[in-house]
Order: sequence, then C-alpha cells, then structure tokens
Amino acid sequence: MKSPSALWKKRTLLFMTSQAISLFGSSLVSYAILWRITLDTQSGFMMTIYILFGFLPTLFLSPFAGVWADRYDRKRLIILADGLIASATLILALFFLAGSKDLWLFFVIPFVRALGQAVQTPAVNALLPQIVPEDRLMKTNGLFSSLNSAIMLISPMVSGALLSLTSLELILMIDVVTAIAAILVMVTLKVPAHVRSEANKKQRYWQDLVAGVQYIRKHEYIGRFFIYITILFFMVTPVAMLTPLQVTRSFGDDIWRLTAIEVVFSGGMLVGGLLIAAWGGFRNRIKTMAFSTLMVGVTTLLLGVVPNFWIYLGIMAITGLTLPFYNTPATVLLQEKVEPDYLGRVFGVMGMIASGVMPTAMFIFGPLADRIRIEWLLVGSGVLLTLLAGGLATNK
Repeated sequence: MKSPSALWKKRTLLFMTSQAISLFGSSLVSYAILWRITLDTQSGFMMTIYILFGFLPTLFLSPFAGVWADRYDRKRLIILADGLIASATLILALFFLAGSKDLWLFFVIPFVRALGQAVQTPAVNALLPQIVPEDRLMKTNGLFSSLNSAIMLISPMVSGALLSLTSLELILMIDVVTAIAAILVMVTLKVPAHVRSEANKKQRYWQDLVAGVQYIRKHEYIGRFFIYITILFFMVTPVAMLTPLQVTRSFGDDIWRLTAIEVVFSGGMLVGGLLIAAWGGFRNRIKTMAFSTLMVGVTTLLLGVVPNFWIYLGIMAITGLTLPFYNTPATVLLQEKVEPDYLGRVFGVMGMIASGVMPTAMFIFGPLADRIRIEWLLVGSGVLLTLLAGGLATNK
C-alpha cells in the first residue's frame, strides 16, 4: 500500500497532466483565432465582439456550474466539459473543411469553448483541495500555475508556426486529439468522494444557488475580496485584451511579434509560479497580492510609454512574472477560507466576475481604442492599478 504522501502526489500529477494536455490544445486554437481576427481586421470593435463571445457564456453559466460542482462528481464534470469542447471543435473543423469560413464561425468557437470552461473551472478549483493536503495547497497551486505558464509559453510558438505553415482546420483537429487524451488521463484519476453535509443534501437546486450567494454576502472576507477583484479585472482589461492590437498598430502586423509578446509573458508567469511555489509569499497573503497589483500597475504604465519593441517585450515578461504573486495566493485564500460544501459555488461566482467584468469594460475600452491611442489607455489604467495596490496593502 502506498503512503498517503505518495498517493496524493500521484493523484496530483495525474490531475495536472490531464489539465496541461487539455490547456495545450485549447491554447493552440485560441491564439490562432485571436491572431487571425487581429491581423485580418485590426479593429477594436471586432476584438470586443470576440471577447464578448468568449466571456459572456461563462458569465451566465458560472453560477449554475458552481452549484453543479458542489452537487455532483467534480471529476465527471471536468470530463464532460472536455468532451463538449472536443465535440464542438470537431464540428467546426468539419465546417471549415467543407469550405465555410464566414467570420461568424470565428466567434462561435470561443462561445462554445467558454461554455465548457464555465463548467470546468469551478470544478477544477474545488477538486484540488480534495486531493491535496491543506498545508501543500500554496506550493501545489504555484506549481500548477507554472505548469500552465509553461504550456502557454510553448503554445503560442506552436500556434504561430502552424498558422504560418498549415491551415486552421489542422489546429482544430489537434485540439480534438488533445481533449480526448486529457479525458483518458482524467478517467484513471481516483478522487476521494466529495461528501455534502446533510443540511445541504436536502436543498433543492435554486436553494443551493441562493445559499451560495448568501454565504458570500455574510462571509467577513469573501465579499470584500470579490469587490476588489471586480475593480482589478476592470482595470487590467486594456493590458489583458488590447496589447496585441497595440503591437499590431504601433510596431508591425507580423505574426512573430504577436507570438513574442505571448511567449515572454508566459515565460514570466512560468518563473513567477516557480518563485511563489518555492517562497510561498509574505506571511500575510494580502500583502503578496498587493505587491503583485503594484507591479502590474507599474508595468502597465510602462507598456504605454516605451517606444522600442524589445524593451516592450522585457516589460511584458516582468508583467507575467508578477501575476502568479496575485493568482496563487488569491486561489489558496479561497480554498482555505471557504467551507468545502461551498467551494464550487464561490469559484463559480468568481468565474462570473472574471468573465463579466472584462467584456463590460471592453464596451468602454474597445471603442475608445478606435478613437484614441491604446498607449493612453495603458497609462491611465496603470496609474489606477498602483492606487488600488495601495488600498489593498492597508486592508486588514
């Protein structure tokens, strides 16, 4: 019989492997479509439409998906989501192979993928504490972040090469294959049963949803935390969504440039994830998140003023480096402070905020990007992010 230590490590390895395989295929498709739209249209409005189709399904489905993650087998939900995405991607690939390449198809793909992601994300975040000891959550989440960043480092290079050398149909088919492989790995994972409390077992579906909202409202920490991340997601929208368009307009419409900014950003996140896994951050995790917010604010401002593309890449790498110092402590704080029965719903609401705030912000920033220089938007949001960091640092 394996020791408990060896058992949870094996389960975690299988889980991370499945997620990495799935993410790789998804990233290939996401980058290929994003760059195709960026290069073909160079339009802030079209970028807004693309982002809306990629986020709105998650916005509306996340609260319900959070309930599912608390009511049903989280492993099966993850497998179901991968299967949905693979099936939809296969159908779209067949449309392209048949010669149909209307612009609306490029928006259907992120829409369907967002549906699957809405189901999968709360289940993934709620499942991890089932297999990882609480005192290992910070390190494990840090390593998970680094693994995802490594995939994001590789995938834009592979996607850029494939987009230059072959067709979008092939990239879609690769995603189908990776989704099937991820499902097969996930099937072999044995997850301890998630046992709901007797009180929660008696609740109906809508009661579950309402109970989750009430839990968040009454919790002394989570309500304030969600207000903070709402403001944060709004302010990071220009740097998160408009930098590919900025690069195309200000430095050149070459695929290698779009690939380069994604590669250095993901490389920075890879290193940052390893650092947070090894160090663990400040004793007060809020301070770690405030430090990350401050650094993102400074680098966002700098991205709006540097005239040289190579310096721009260096700043983008630093931006990626600092993000795990926010993402990892934020995830661990929720995993530690939220009762297991409510984890799915809390992460579902978090997904709703993440998917709703940026599209809403793009209604403002997208049209503005067609009227004023994106650099001005970056400078303004960078200043506001530094102020937000100061407010967070003083929060007890």
